[in-house]
Amino acid sequence: MARILAIHPQNPQARKIGEAISALQNDELIAYPTDSSYALGAQLGNKDGIERIRAIRHLDDKHHFTLMCKDFSQLGQFVHVDNTVFRAVKAATPGPYTFILPATREVPRRLLHPKKKTVGVRIPEHIVVQAMLAELGEPILSTTLMLPDELEPLRTADEVNDALGAQIDLVIESGEVVPEPTTVVDLSDGGVADVVRVGVGDPSPFQA
Repeated sequence: MARILAIHPQNPQARKIGEAISALQNDELIAYPTDSSYALGAQLGNKDGIERIRAIRHLDDKHHFTLMCKDFSQLGQFVHVDNTVFRAVKAATPGPYTFILPATREVPRRLLHPKKKTVGVRIPEHIVVQAMLAELGEPILSTTLMLPDELEPLRTADEVNDALGAQIDLVIESGEVVPEPTTVVDLSDGGVADVVRVGVGDPSPFQA
């Protein structure tokens, strides 16, 4: 089974945040709570972690991985954001939205959509995740923890460990999460919004 690391949801302990970041820096694969659901996470350069995520979720090379970013400044290092996109994304973040945008050269090639050269980005509102991102100093490579053939993501650390304890290294426990994924909005076509998935984020600002 994976290790479970309990972190206070409102006042995350610095020592435990440090443990979570050490796991990422040691190329471990983690499951962690967000403001929408649990996510799988790895450090950006963790090639093995990417393959483990693909295997767990049965993903092909067209899947959009997500870069979990601390703030808009960090997000802007990894995706191209023009003025129209800036206003749309700024108004919806932080929050439970994932935006698909053209990637910059800072994004490892293996994370890009093979044809579109795009990647997902989001800025979470979750206190623990924000603390982790501040300590790490770079985005966390992530994807929603939605198991194949399941309709909902897992919602507790125990559920995650029961289902995946042999395939991941660490599960962060910080209270029950919302059992819905993010709302995914593709803004890669000149800023024209295409709502790819409706989740916990209100899609109406991006629908014509």
